[in-house]
Amino acid sequence: MANTSDNLKDNLKKLSAISDWFDQQQEIDVEEGINKVKEAGELIKASKARLVAIENQFEEIKKEITAEIEGE
Repeated sequence: MANTSDNLKDNLKKLSAISDWFDQQQEIDVEEGINKVKEAGELIKASKARLVAIENQFEEIKKEITAEIEGE
């Protein structure tokens, strides 16, 4: 299975490479295709989790800024 990372940029590059692989196939090897789909699914899942984490970080920063402004 794919070694997914928390780096969105890397995950997007890997997803693009998988998409390109499918586009370049004249005749798709079903077994390899299934592996690529599984890999893409894991990358999407990891990317979604990372996006949620980033959103939470932004919310925390927003709360801190709001608290500082209201405290002044």
